[in-house]
Amino acid sequence: MEAESRVPGLPPPLSGSPTGSEGGAPAAAPRPSPPGAARAPPPPAAPPEELAFDDDEEDLEVFSKDTSLTEANSFSPLIPTSPSSMINQYKFEDEPELRDLFITVDDPESHITAVETFITYRVVTKTSRGEFDSSEYEVRRRYQDFLWLKSRLEEAHPTLIVPPLPEKFIMKGMVERFSDEFIETRRKALHKFLNRIAEHPTLTFNEDFKIFLTAQAWELSSHKKQGPGLFSRMGQTVRAVASSVRGGVKNRPHMFTDINDYMETFNQKINLIDKISQRIYKEERGYYCEMKEYGPIHTLWCASEDDIVDSLKGVASCIDKCCKATENRMAGLSENLLPVLHEYVLYSEILTGVLKRRDQIQAELDSKVDALSNKKAEKDLLTEEIGNLEDKVECANNALKADWDRWKQNMQHDMKTAFLNVTENNIHYYEQCLATWESFLTSQTVDLHLGEDSEDKP
Repeated sequence: MEAESRVPGLPPPLSGSPTGSEGGAPAAAPRPSPPGAARAPPPPAAPPEELAFDDDEEDLEVFSKDTSLTEANSFSPLIPTSPSSMINQYKFEDEPELRDLFITVDDPESHITAVETFITYRVVTKTSRGEFDSSEYEVRRRYQDFLWLKSRLEEAHPTLIVPPLPEKFIMKGMVERFSDEFIETRRKALHKFLNRIAEHPTLTFNEDFKIFLTAQAWELSSHKKQGPGLFSRMGQTVRAVASSVRGGVKNRPHMFTDINDYMETFNQKINLIDKISQRIYKEERGYYCEMKEYGPIHTLWCASEDDIVDSLKGVASCIDKCCKATENRMAGLSENLLPVLHEYVLYSEILTGVLKRRDQIQAELDSKVDALSNKKAEKDLLTEEIGNLEDKVECANNALKADWDRWKQNMQHDMKTAFLNVTENNIHYYEQCLATWESFLTSQTVDLHLGEDSEDKP
C-alpha cells in the first residue's frame, strides 16, 4: 500500500499546493429600511456539510483565483511569530447590520410525474419592508425558477453583478442527481444565492425578486409568460455578437480597461487555485482511505508478535487518531475553502459578462457618434439618440463602479477569511498529530528503559 511508504500521521506530499484558507459569507451591506420598521433577528445558520469534488467533473455544482492579485493585505511583521497569535490578532472590523429581509431555503421535496422528476425547495421570507403586503411568506420553488430569477435580474440590471447560481451537474461515480448529498449541496447554494440578492443594495428591490419570494406557483408561472419572448432574447444575443465582431470598444474609460485586465488575471488565478484545491482534497481523501486500512494492520499483527504487542497497539492508536484528525481537516476544506473558491470562479464568469454588456452599450454609443459625423441630415435624430445613450452609459458606468467596489470588498473579505480558517485548521491538525506521536514516543522510551534496568539486575 502507498500509505506504508509514508510516516503515518503526516499528509501526503503534494506539488504546487497553494496556501489556502476559507471564509464565511460577507457581512450584509447597510440598506435603508422604512421608517419605524423593526429588524428581525437573523435565522440560525445551517450546519456545515462535507462536499466531494472530482477533477474529471467539469460542471460541479458547489459554490466554489487568489487575493494576492492586488491590494491584498499581508500579516504585519510586528505580529508575534506564533501561528496562534497571528490568527488571533488578524481580525476584521464588524460591519453594522441593518437587514430588513431574511430568507431561508429548506425542506427539499421530490416530485415525480409522468414526464419528469424534480426537486422543490421551501423559500421562507420574513421582512419588515412596507412594500410587502405581509411580514412573512412561504412558497415552493424548483431550480428552473431560480434560473428564471437570475435571467430577469441580468436583463433588468445588465451592468450589475448578479450572484452566481450553482451549475446543473451529475458527478460521475460520486453523487447521484437526487441523492441526499446532491440535494443538500444545491439547497445551500440556492440559500446563499437568494441571500446575496437580499444583501445587494439594488437587486434586493427588484420587482421580479419580490414576486419570486411572494407569489404562489401558479402566479409565478403566469408572471413568467409576460416576460420577453424567444425572438426578443435572440435579438439581444445577435446584437451582442454583432457588437463583438465589429471589434473592440474605442472609447472605453481607463477604469474599465483596468477592470478588464484585473479580471483576466483574477480568472486565471482563481481557476488554478480552485483546480489545485480540488486535487489536494482528492489526494487527501485517498490518503485518508489508506490510513483507515493502515492502522488495523498493526492491530492484527499483535496476534503473532507477543513481544511487541504494546508497541504495535500504540502505533495503531496513533494512526487512528491521526486518521480522525485528517478527516476533520478534510471536512474543513470541503465546508470552508472549496465552496468559496468555486463561487468566485463563477463570479469571474459573471463579471466578464457584465463587462461585455457595458462594452456593448459603449459600442452602440460609439457607432452613433460615427454615424452622426457621416450623416448630417439625420443630425437632430442622432443627437437625441446620442444624448440618451450618453445618459445610459453614464448610468451603466456609475452602477458598475459602485457594484465593482462592493463586490471586490466582499471577495477580499471572503478570501481572507477562507485562507485564515484553513490555516488555523492546518495548525490544529499538525499540533494534534505531533502531540499524539510525542506521547507515544515518551511511553515507548520509558518502557525501553524499564526493560533495560530489569535485564541489568542479577
